[in-house]
Amino acid sequence: MKYYIIAGEASGDLHGANLIKALKTKDPEASLRFWGGDLMQEQGGTLVKHYRELAFMGFIEVIFNLGTILKNITVCKKDIADYQPDVIIFIDYPGFNLRIAKWAKNRGFRTHYYISPQIWAWKEGRIKDIKRDVDAMYVILPFEKGFYQDKHNFPVHFVGHPLIDAIANRALTNPATFAADHGLDKRPIIAVLPGSRKQEITKMLAVMLSVTQTFPNYQFVIAGAPSQEASFYAPFIKKQNVHLLLNKTYDLLSVSHAALVTSGTATLETALFKVPQVVCYKGNAISVAIARRVVHLKYISLVNLILDKEVVTELIQGDFNTQSLTKELTGLLDEDNRVKLFLSYHDLEQKLGGEGASDKTAQLIVDAL
Repeated sequence: MKYYIIAGEASGDLHGANLIKALKTKDPEASLRFWGGDLMQEQGGTLVKHYRELAFMGFIEVIFNLGTILKNITVCKKDIADYQPDVIIFIDYPGFNLRIAKWAKNRGFRTHYYISPQIWAWKEGRIKDIKRDVDAMYVILPFEKGFYQDKHNFPVHFVGHPLIDAIANRALTNPATFAADHGLDKRPIIAVLPGSRKQEITKMLAVMLSVTQTFPNYQFVIAGAPSQEASFYAPFIKKQNVHLLLNKTYDLLSVSHAALVTSGTATLETALFKVPQVVCYKGNAISVAIARRVVHLKYISLVNLILDKEVVTELIQGDFNTQSLTKELTGLLDEDNRVKLFLSYHDLEQKLGGEGASDKTAQLIVDAL
Protein backbone atom coordinates (compact mmCIF):
# COMPACT_ATOMS: atom_id res chain seq x y z
CA MET A 1 0.00 0.00 0.00
CA LYS A 2 1.03 3.60 -0.55
CA TYR A 3 0.82 5.90 2.47
CA TYR A 4 1.04 9.71 2.43
CA ILE A 5 1.56 11.26 5.88
CA ILE A 6 1.45 14.97 6.79
CA ALA A 7 2.99 16.17 10.08
CA GLY A 8 3.78 19.86 10.51
CA GLU A 9 5.55 20.10 13.88
CA ALA A 10 8.27 18.45 15.98
CA SER A 11 5.77 16.43 18.03
CA GLY A 12 4.09 15.26 14.84
CA ASP A 13 7.47 14.14 13.52
CA LEU A 14 7.97 11.97 16.63
CA HIS A 15 4.53 10.39 16.44
CA GLY A 16 4.79 10.05 12.66
CA ALA A 17 8.08 8.18 13.02
CA ASN A 18 6.59 5.68 15.45
CA LEU A 19 3.55 5.25 13.21
CA ILE A 20 5.75 4.61 10.15
CA LYS A 21 7.69 1.99 12.11
CA ALA A 22 4.43 0.26 13.06
CA LEU A 23 2.98 0.51 9.55
CA LYS A 24 6.05 -1.19 8.08
CA THR A 25 5.58 -4.04 10.56
CA LYS A 26 1.90 -4.49 9.64
CA ASP A 27 2.48 -3.92 5.92
CA PRO A 28 6.01 -4.99 4.82
CA GLU A 29 5.30 -3.72 1.29
CA ALA A 30 4.43 -0.22 2.54
CA SER A 31 5.54 2.70 0.34
CA LEU A 32 5.77 5.97 2.27
CA ARG A 33 5.90 9.62 1.31
CA PHE A 34 5.52 12.35 3.92
CA TRP A 35 5.83 15.86 5.24
CA GLY A 36 7.61 15.74 8.59
CA GLY A 37 11.13 15.75 9.95
CA ASP A 38 14.34 13.89 10.67
CA LEU A 39 12.76 11.21 12.86
CA MET A 40 10.27 10.21 10.16
CA GLN A 41 13.02 10.20 7.56
CA GLU A 42 15.10 7.85 9.71
CA GLN A 43 12.31 5.26 9.47
CA GLY A 44 12.48 5.22 5.68
CA GLY A 45 10.41 6.71 2.88
CA THR A 46 10.55 10.03 1.06
CA LEU A 47 10.53 13.35 2.91
CA VAL A 48 8.80 15.96 0.74
CA LYS A 49 9.14 18.98 3.04
CA HIS A 50 10.57 19.48 6.53
CA TYR A 51 8.35 20.85 9.29
CA ARG A 52 10.89 23.67 9.82
CA GLU A 53 9.35 25.25 6.72
CA LEU A 54 5.80 24.81 8.00
CA ALA A 55 5.58 25.77 11.69
CA PHE A 56 3.99 29.19 12.21
CA MET A 57 2.41 29.84 15.61
CA GLY A 58 -0.11 32.53 16.55
CA PHE A 59 -2.76 34.49 14.70
CA ILE A 60 -0.51 37.38 13.67
CA GLU A 61 2.37 35.12 12.64
CA VAL A 62 0.09 33.08 10.38
CA ILE A 63 -1.14 36.25 8.66
CA PHE A 64 2.41 37.44 8.02
CA ASN A 65 3.33 34.06 6.50
CA LEU A 66 0.09 33.45 4.60
CA GLY A 67 1.78 33.49 1.20
CA THR A 68 4.18 30.71 2.22
CA ILE A 69 1.38 28.66 3.74
CA LEU A 70 -0.78 28.88 0.60
CA LYS A 71 2.18 27.96 -1.58
CA ASN A 72 2.83 24.89 0.59
CA ILE A 73 -0.81 23.82 0.25
CA THR A 74 -0.52 24.02 -3.54
CA VAL A 75 2.71 21.99 -3.51
CA CYS A 76 1.13 19.37 -1.24
CA LYS A 77 -1.95 18.90 -3.41
CA LYS A 78 0.15 18.43 -6.54
CA ASP A 79 2.46 15.96 -4.79
CA ILE A 80 -0.48 13.87 -3.57
CA ALA A 81 -2.06 13.89 -7.02
CA ASP A 82 1.21 12.70 -8.57
CA TYR A 83 1.80 10.00 -5.92
CA GLN A 84 -1.79 8.64 -5.82
CA PRO A 85 -1.63 7.14 -2.31
CA ASP A 86 -4.04 4.49 -1.02
CA VAL A 87 -4.55 6.59 2.10
CA ILE A 88 -3.57 10.03 3.43
CA ILE A 89 -2.79 10.15 7.15
CA PHE A 90 -3.01 13.56 8.80
CA ILE A 91 -1.19 14.14 12.11
CA ASP A 92 -2.67 17.09 14.07
CA TYR A 93 -1.64 20.40 12.35
CA PRO A 94 -5.28 21.28 11.57
CA GLY A 95 -5.03 24.63 9.76
CA PHE A 96 -3.08 22.95 6.97
CA ASN A 97 -4.36 19.39 7.18
CA LEU A 98 -8.08 20.12 7.15
CA ARG A 99 -7.64 22.12 3.93
CA ILE A 100 -5.89 19.18 2.33
CA ALA A 101 -8.49 16.74 3.71
CA LYS A 102 -11.35 18.64 2.02
CA TRP A 103 -9.52 18.66 -1.30
CA ALA A 104 -8.48 15.00 -0.97
CA LYS A 105 -11.94 13.73 -0.02
CA ASN A 106 -13.46 15.47 -3.06
CA ARG A 107 -10.97 13.59 -5.25
CA GLY A 108 -11.72 10.20 -3.81
CA PHE A 109 -8.68 9.68 -1.57
CA ARG A 110 -9.07 7.84 1.73
CA THR A 111 -8.51 10.26 4.62
CA HIS A 112 -7.44 9.11 8.08
CA TYR A 113 -6.60 11.49 10.96
CA TYR A 114 -4.19 10.47 13.72
CA ILE A 115 -4.11 12.81 16.74
CA SER A 116 -7.20 14.96 16.60
CA PRO A 117 -7.14 18.72 16.13
CA GLN A 118 -7.98 20.32 19.46
CA ILE A 119 -11.43 21.44 18.35
CA TRP A 120 -12.64 20.79 21.90
CA ALA A 121 -10.57 23.87 22.85
CA TRP A 122 -11.54 26.21 20.02
CA LYS A 123 -13.08 26.18 16.55
CA GLU A 124 -15.55 23.49 17.54
CA GLY A 125 -17.37 24.30 14.32
CA ARG A 126 -14.65 22.37 12.52
CA ILE A 127 -16.52 19.20 13.48
CA LYS A 128 -18.64 19.72 10.34
CA ASP A 129 -15.52 19.63 8.18
CA ILE A 130 -14.17 16.58 9.99
CA LYS A 131 -17.42 14.62 9.65
CA ARG A 132 -17.53 15.49 5.96
CA ASP A 133 -13.86 15.03 5.03
CA VAL A 134 -12.33 12.44 7.39
CA ASP A 135 -13.00 8.71 6.97
CA ALA A 136 -11.43 7.62 10.27
CA MET A 137 -10.19 9.47 13.36
CA TYR A 138 -7.73 8.08 15.94
CA VAL A 139 -7.73 10.10 19.19
CA ILE A 140 -5.09 10.01 21.92
CA LEU A 141 -6.69 11.84 24.86
CA PRO A 142 -9.29 10.02 26.97
CA PHE A 143 -11.91 12.78 26.94
CA GLU A 144 -11.80 13.15 23.15
CA LYS A 145 -13.78 9.96 22.49
CA GLY A 146 -16.74 11.29 24.47
CA PHE A 147 -16.43 14.69 22.80
CA TYR A 148 -16.68 13.21 19.31
CA GLN A 149 -19.06 10.30 19.88
CA ASP A 150 -21.42 11.55 22.59
CA LYS A 151 -21.52 15.24 21.74
CA HIS A 152 -21.14 15.12 17.96
CA ASN A 153 -22.18 11.59 16.95
CA PHE A 154 -18.92 10.94 15.11
CA PRO A 155 -17.35 7.52 15.86
CA VAL A 156 -13.62 7.60 16.67
CA HIS A 157 -10.96 5.18 17.92
CA PHE A 158 -9.25 5.92 21.26
CA VAL A 159 -5.79 4.38 20.83
CA GLY A 160 -3.95 5.75 23.87
CA HIS A 161 -1.17 8.32 23.85
CA PRO A 162 1.89 7.60 21.65
CA LEU A 163 4.22 9.42 24.04
CA ILE A 164 3.93 6.47 26.41
CA ASP A 165 5.43 4.25 23.71
CA ALA A 166 8.10 6.76 22.77
CA ILE A 167 9.26 7.00 26.38
CA ALA A 168 8.88 3.30 27.28
CA ASN A 169 10.87 2.12 24.24
CA ARG A 170 13.91 4.31 24.75
CA ALA A 171 17.19 3.12 26.27
CA LEU A 172 17.81 4.01 29.92
CA THR A 173 20.16 6.92 30.63
CA ASN A 174 22.90 6.61 33.25
CA PRO A 175 22.99 9.94 35.16
CA ALA A 176 26.73 9.86 35.91
CA THR A 177 27.67 8.94 32.34
CA PHE A 178 25.26 11.53 30.96
CA ALA A 179 26.79 14.29 33.10
CA ALA A 180 30.36 13.34 32.19
CA ASP A 181 29.59 13.07 28.47
CA HIS A 182 28.04 16.54 28.36
CA GLY A 183 30.34 18.54 30.61
CA LEU A 184 27.94 18.70 33.56
CA ASP A 185 28.83 18.44 37.25
CA LYS A 186 27.19 16.48 40.06
CA ARG A 187 24.60 19.11 41.03
CA PRO A 188 20.91 18.27 40.40
CA ILE A 189 19.67 19.37 36.96
CA ILE A 190 16.84 21.76 36.23
CA ALA A 191 15.76 21.24 32.62
CA VAL A 192 14.70 24.26 30.58
CA LEU A 193 12.35 23.49 27.68
CA PRO A 194 11.64 26.76 25.82
CA GLY A 195 9.81 25.24 22.83
CA SER A 196 10.85 24.46 19.27
CA ARG A 197 9.96 27.55 17.22
CA LYS A 198 12.26 30.56 17.09
CA GLN A 199 9.54 33.03 17.99
CA GLU A 200 8.48 31.18 21.15
CA ILE A 201 12.06 30.46 22.24
CA THR A 202 12.89 34.15 21.90
CA LYS A 203 9.95 35.11 24.11
CA MET A 204 10.45 32.38 26.71
CA LEU A 205 14.10 31.64 27.28
CA ALA A 206 15.38 34.94 28.70
CA VAL A 207 12.79 34.88 31.50
CA MET A 208 13.35 31.19 32.19
CA LEU A 209 17.07 31.77 32.63
CA SER A 210 16.59 34.87 34.78
CA VAL A 211 16.32 32.63 37.87
CA THR A 212 19.58 30.74 37.45
CA GLN A 213 21.62 32.79 39.92
CA THR A 214 18.95 32.28 42.60
CA PHE A 215 19.56 28.53 42.59
CA PRO A 216 23.35 28.05 42.71
CA ASN A 217 23.02 24.49 44.04
CA TYR A 218 21.42 23.41 40.75
CA GLN A 219 22.61 23.48 37.14
CA PHE A 220 20.28 24.63 34.37
CA VAL A 221 20.33 22.77 31.06
CA ILE A 222 18.47 24.00 27.97
CA ALA A 223 16.86 21.34 25.81
CA GLY A 224 17.77 22.60 22.35
CA ALA A 225 15.16 21.84 19.69
CA PRO A 226 16.22 19.63 16.78
CA SER A 227 14.94 22.30 14.39
CA GLN A 228 17.41 24.95 15.67
CA GLU A 229 21.17 25.41 15.40
CA ALA A 230 23.39 25.84 18.46
CA SER A 231 24.28 29.36 17.28
CA PHE A 232 20.66 30.44 17.76
CA TYR A 233 20.94 29.78 21.53
CA ALA A 234 24.31 31.52 21.95
CA PRO A 235 22.90 34.90 23.08
CA PHE A 236 20.91 33.17 25.82
CA ILE A 237 23.68 31.11 27.43
CA LYS A 238 26.11 33.85 28.37
CA LYS A 239 25.00 33.43 31.97
CA GLN A 240 26.97 31.21 34.31
CA ASN A 241 25.38 27.95 35.38
CA VAL A 242 23.64 27.43 32.00
CA HIS A 243 24.33 24.61 29.54
CA LEU A 244 22.86 23.69 26.15
CA LEU A 245 22.12 20.20 24.85
CA LEU A 246 20.80 19.73 21.33
CA ASN A 247 18.43 16.92 20.44
CA LYS A 248 18.73 15.22 23.84
CA THR A 249 15.42 16.19 25.45
CA TYR A 250 14.37 12.73 26.62
CA ASP A 251 17.82 11.92 27.99
CA LEU A 252 17.80 15.25 29.78
CA LEU A 253 14.33 14.79 31.29
CA SER A 254 15.22 11.29 32.48
CA VAL A 255 17.95 12.70 34.75
CA SER A 256 16.35 16.04 35.75
CA HIS A 257 15.21 17.06 39.21
CA ALA A 258 12.75 19.73 38.01
CA ALA A 259 11.85 21.55 34.81
CA LEU A 260 10.66 24.88 33.39
CA VAL A 261 8.50 24.02 30.39
CA THR A 262 6.83 25.99 27.62
CA SER A 263 3.18 25.00 27.24
CA GLY A 264 2.63 22.29 24.63
CA THR A 265 3.36 18.60 24.20
CA ALA A 266 6.49 19.02 26.33
CA THR A 267 4.36 19.45 29.47
CA LEU A 268 3.01 15.93 29.00
CA GLU A 269 6.44 14.50 28.14
CA THR A 270 7.86 16.03 31.33
CA ALA A 271 5.03 14.55 33.39
CA LEU A 272 5.54 11.07 31.92
CA PHE A 273 9.20 11.28 32.95
CA LYS A 274 7.89 12.10 36.47
CA VAL A 275 9.72 15.46 36.56
CA PRO A 276 8.10 18.25 38.64
CA GLN A 277 7.50 21.26 36.39
CA VAL A 278 6.36 24.84 36.07
CA VAL A 279 4.43 25.45 32.85
CA CYS A 280 5.22 28.76 31.16
CA TYR A 281 3.76 30.66 28.25
CA LYS A 282 4.17 34.12 26.76
CA GLY A 283 3.07 34.92 23.21
CA ASN A 284 2.41 37.85 20.94
CA ALA A 285 0.09 40.17 22.90
CA ILE A 286 -2.43 40.48 20.08
CA SER A 287 -2.45 36.74 19.38
CA VAL A 288 -2.98 35.96 23.06
CA ALA A 289 -5.77 38.54 23.35
CA ILE A 290 -7.55 36.91 20.42
CA ALA A 291 -6.96 33.43 21.83
CA ARG A 292 -8.51 34.38 25.16
CA ARG A 293 -11.69 35.34 23.35
CA VAL A 294 -11.99 32.17 21.29
CA VAL A 295 -10.37 29.45 23.41
CA HIS A 296 -12.58 28.18 26.20
CA LEU A 297 -10.37 26.12 28.49
CA LYS A 298 -9.63 26.23 32.21
CA TYR A 299 -5.98 25.27 31.62
CA ILE A 300 -3.32 25.47 28.92
CA SER A 301 -1.24 22.43 29.87
CA LEU A 302 -2.20 18.91 28.81
CA VAL A 303 -1.42 17.63 32.30
CA ASN A 304 -4.09 19.80 33.93
CA LEU A 305 -6.56 19.34 31.07
CA ILE A 306 -6.44 15.54 31.22
CA LEU A 307 -6.69 15.42 35.02
CA ASP A 308 -9.24 18.28 35.02
CA LYS A 309 -7.55 20.03 37.93
CA GLU A 310 -4.51 22.23 38.53
CA VAL A 311 -1.72 19.76 39.19
CA VAL A 312 1.11 21.83 37.69
CA THR A 313 1.35 25.60 38.01
CA GLU A 314 0.77 27.62 34.84
CA LEU A 315 2.44 31.03 34.48
CA ILE A 316 0.90 32.87 31.52
CA GLN A 317 1.74 36.26 29.98
CA GLY A 318 2.15 38.82 32.80
CA ASP A 319 2.36 36.10 35.46
CA PHE A 320 5.37 34.65 33.66
CA ASN A 321 8.11 36.72 35.31
CA THR A 322 11.25 36.23 37.38
CA GLN A 323 9.56 36.69 40.74
CA SER A 324 6.74 34.19 40.10
CA LEU A 325 9.07 31.70 38.47
CA THR A 326 11.43 31.82 41.46
CA LYS A 327 8.55 31.23 43.87
CA GLU A 328 7.12 28.29 41.93
CA LEU A 329 10.47 26.64 41.32
CA THR A 330 11.27 26.90 45.03
CA GLY A 331 8.01 25.07 45.71
CA LEU A 332 8.94 22.28 43.30
CA LEU A 333 12.08 21.57 45.29
CA ASP A 334 10.09 20.89 48.48
CA GLU A 335 9.87 17.14 49.09
CA ASP A 336 6.23 17.10 50.26
CA ASN A 337 5.11 18.94 47.14
CA ARG A 338 7.08 16.55 44.96
CA VAL A 339 5.41 13.46 46.48
CA LYS A 340 1.93 14.89 45.79
CA LEU A 341 2.93 15.67 42.23
CA PHE A 342 4.32 12.18 41.62
CA LEU A 343 0.99 10.66 42.74
CA SER A 344 -0.88 12.90 40.31
CA TYR A 345 1.51 11.94 37.51
CA HIS A 346 0.70 8.27 38.20
CA ASP A 347 -3.02 9.01 37.83
CA LEU A 348 -2.28 10.83 34.59
CA GLU A 349 -0.47 7.85 33.10
CA GLN A 350 -3.34 5.52 33.99
CA LYS A 351 -5.82 7.78 32.20
CA LEU A 352 -3.74 7.79 29.03
CA GLY A 353 -4.47 4.15 28.32
CA GLY A 354 -1.11 2.39 28.45
CA GLU A 355 1.29 1.41 25.69
CA GLY A 356 0.59 0.50 22.08
CA ALA A 357 -0.92 3.61 20.45
CA SER A 358 1.21 3.43 17.31
CA ASP A 359 0.62 -0.31 16.83
CA LYS A 360 -3.13 0.00 17.40
CA THR A 361 -3.42 2.88 14.94
CA ALA A 362 -1.30 1.17 12.30
CA GLN A 363 -3.35 -2.02 12.55
CA LEU A 364 -6.64 -0.11 12.27
CA ILE A 365 -5.37 1.73 9.18
CA VAL A 366 -4.12 -1.43 7.47
CA ASP A 367 -7.36 -3.26 8.31
CA ALA A 368 -9.41 -0.42 6.85
CA LEU A 369 -7.44 -0.63 3.59
